[in-house]
Amino acid sequence: QVQLVESGGGLVQAGGSLRLSCAASGSIFSFASMGWYRQAPGKQRELVAIIASRGATDYADSVTGRFTISRDNAKNTVYLQMNSLSPEDTAVYYCKAVTFQGGRYEYWGQGTQVTVSS
Repeated sequence: QVQLVESGGGLVQAGGSLRLSCAASGSIFSFASMGWYRQAPGKQRELVAIIASRGATDYADSVTGRFTISRDNAKNTVYLQMNSLSPEDTAVYYCKAVTFQGGRYEYWGQGTQVTVSS
C-alpha cells in the first residue's frame, strides 16, 4: 500500500512563499504521474500542478509563473514551490500519485493546510 505524506503547509502573508513536500512510502519511479491538488472551503478540488514520470509538467493557469513542481527520485519526494502567494491560494493542498502497474490506481495524501493572509 502506497502512502503519501504531505508537509510544509502553514500560514504566510500575501506575497510570501512556501514549499510543500510529498513523501512517498516507496519508489516514485512506478508512478506515471504525481500532482498537487487543492480544495478551498466550499469549492471543488482542483488540479494545481502535475509532473509526469519523465519530468513533463503542467500547471493550472492561476498558478503558472508562480508555482513550480519538481521531483527528487532519490528521496521519493515531489515538491511544490509556491511564490507570490495570494489569499486566493488558501486551501488544503493534496498530493496524488497515479500508477498503471496492474491496473490504474490513484493514491492521495492526507492534505496540508495553506493559509495566506492579506
